[in-house]
Amino acid sequence: MDPRIRQHAEILVDHSTDVQAGDNVLVRAPAVAEDLAVAVFERLGDRGANPSLAMRSPRADRAFLRATDEEDFELHGHELAEMEETDVVIIVKGTRNAAETSDVPPEKTAAMARANSAVSEERMGKRWVGTQFPASGEAQLAEMSTEAYEDFVYGAVNKDWEAQRTHQEQMVAILDPADEVRVVSGDATDLRMSVDGMKTVNDYGEKNLPGGEVFTAPVPDSVEGEVLFDKPLVRNGREIEDVYLKFEDGEVVDHRAAKNEEVLTGVLETDEGARRLGELGIGMNRDIDRFTYNMLFDEKMGDTVHLAIGKAIRETVPEGQPYNESATHLDMIVDMSEDSYIEVDGEIVQRDGTFRFEDGFEG
Repeated sequence: MDPRIRQHAEILVDHSTDVQAGDNVLVRAPAVAEDLAVAVFERLGDRGANPSLAMRSPRADRAFLRATDEEDFELHGHELAEMEETDVVIIVKGTRNAAETSDVPPEKTAAMARANSAVSEERMGKRWVGTQFPASGEAQLAEMSTEAYEDFVYGAVNKDWEAQRTHQEQMVAILDPADEVRVVSGDATDLRMSVDGMKTVNDYGEKNLPGGEVFTAPVPDSVEGEVLFDKPLVRNGREIEDVYLKFEDGEVVDHRAAKNEEVLTGVLETDEGARRLGELGIGMNRDIDRFTYNMLFDEKMGDTVHLAIGKAIRETVPEGQPYNESATHLDMIVDMSEDSYIEVDGEIVQRDGTFRFEDGFEG
């Protein structure tokens, strides 16, 4: 086995989720990632945990969604029961065909998310992590050879996460006490939002591996302005390009996309919370140096900002603060490398991708 896979597994079990003896650990992984599942199970055995494995199949998911009527979707009670008995969840992504579910109607995907929102909510209260196995499907999507993609993934994943935490803590110190954030990029993006009273989280490989961002939640009704997400994204195997959103009183009042706009519309129609922002994230992982059409990596790039419509992350919303509830959470990216800046309480803290605590910053 590639020793980098075992290192990946050790980080997942020891660092990301801190598995303890006796923990009930659910591992969800596709068949293409069996080597990582094996390495994770080996490490779980070393730690004295109680593992179970759910091998996921995009082909099976596609078959079910296409065969089932939307009105028949209901909560999978057995999945909820399993999640309630679980202490730790490790989710591994990877596919041989990144477009496997591209012909599933988006309204069905949204309906399934609504039906199983209780399972997702229960998982968010556990120790959990999501990660990527360098499979051929994602390599092809990134227009990279499998070997080159493996090098890219392990370079971003198998790193000194304590050093990354220290680097990112400088941005947490700026954002956590802030009242207002403004994001400006070119002529198409000028967005303001309040983060007053919200918590800024330092993601250094815990909930996501790779980590490499700081993130918080906007006050839901405070978002004003417009934003053009100039990096594409893939949703259920379908590429969405040049998403434009206009916000008034925190709600999306106008939207468009240059490609697959109907997929975006389907997400926005999931529920009321899907038309509001649930997350503001700032990428800070300098080992992610190229765009790969994989949000787990792309949103961590050091010269990007990502915003998510839909569900806020509980960790960022202290008790008593307004929480944006939704069955969906869709991240979208703004390239901040040119003609761009982030302003916090009237002070520019990043310009053209360089933070004020990095060499080369020009305020």
